Amino acid sequence: MANIKSKIQQLAKEFFSETVEIRRHLHRNPELSFEEHNTSAFVKASLDKLGIPYQSMANTGVVGLITGDLTSDKVIALRADMDALPITEVEGRSYGSQNVGVMHACGHDVHTSSLLGVAKILNELRSQFGGQIKLIFQPGEERLPGGASIMIKEGVLENPTPQAVFGQHVMPFIEVGKVGFRSGQYMASCDELFMTVRGKGGHGAQPHQNIDPIAITAQIISALQQVVSRFADPRIPTVLSWGKIIGNGATNIIPDEVYLEGTFRTFNEEWRAQAHEKMVKIAVGIAESMDATCDFEVRKGYPYLVNEPATTALAREAAVEYLGEENVVELDLWPAAEDFSYYSQVANACFYRLGTGNQSKGIQSAVHTPTFDIDEDALELSIGLMCYIAISKLTK
Repeated sequence: MANIKSKIQQLAKEFFSETVEIRRHLHRNPELSFEEHNTSAFVKASLDKLGIPYQSMANTGVVGLITGDLTSDKVIALRADMDALPITEVEGRSYGSQNVGVMHACGHDVHTSSLLGVAKILNELRSQFGGQIKLIFQPGEERLPGGASIMIKEGVLENPTPQAVFGQHVMPFIEVGKVGFRSGQYMASCDELFMTVRGKGGHGAQPHQNIDPIAITAQIISALQQVVSRFADPRIPTVLSWGKIIGNGATNIIPDEVYLEGTFRTFNEEWRAQAHEKMVKIAVGIAESMDATCDFEVRKGYPYLVNEPATTALAREAAVEYLGEENVVELDLWPAAEDFSYYSQVANACFYRLGTGNQSKGIQSAVHTPTFDIDEDALELSIGLMCYIAISKLTK
């Protein structure tokens, strides 16, 4: 593998500038989930230039296929998401968003440009490996039901079926030059909660004549935390948070209703289902006991993400070989969610983190913020390491 490693490093250095330009082009032209028409066309044109065959999937998704010259029946898949977020980017960047109100604030421009760079390197090295490599350019990671679930339903993991699926994601809290791995459970399931508590509004000076939905909602919020602190097994991380509460009254007006939106996250599918039932039962029960009503919708989102141990061990070993042990870090459980989890539920998968932060340059903003950015030096590592992981899996 030493010879392969050297060739990959050389090509990664050679294609680095082009990958940066692709990333900046995508960053200037972000598109929202399931609206990635121009991004999809750009990916297809790039694959056409390389002579890599592809098919469309999930409307704006693209699946390329590279076949090695050596004889092998092994198949792997590499995934990148393409969609952006409804965020207005800070001004002053030469490569800033030209689509006002839309921004690549979660690094999907990095993921897509990286996978195109990976495609270029692997295409150059076809004589060095056998088997096939699927290149999954996926739409709609940021919006339910998740582009991954649609692509899987449309057969992205069939004909041929990959023995492993690899994906990477930017991480601003890891310094550029490093990557992170975690074996087993890594990211949480994520469900959206929508609740409306209806009472009877009226004058704030006459609460006895009203059914106060604010007071009732306060009790429901407090009681629902018992789901986390008393019903959840302490060994299963569980999060219940409310991010929006609207009770449109005034200083002396009790409103008719209160509307809430929140999120529920955990790492166990059986407990997840039980918690859904428990939350609805508690909320409805408290409301009815006070002559109010409660509409509680649980909008089921992505499942938890699990990194298959053997697949992750191979990828981590490849990263150590490529970067050195000191540049490979261990990740903690992460209660955010990712629709890569759908791949991990049905295939051997590994989802790792690419360090993109640089404290000395002031590049530290979190994803999903208007100031998010990356140290673009990460792109050379990104394209090289993913290639090395891919060839390691195909040749070992």
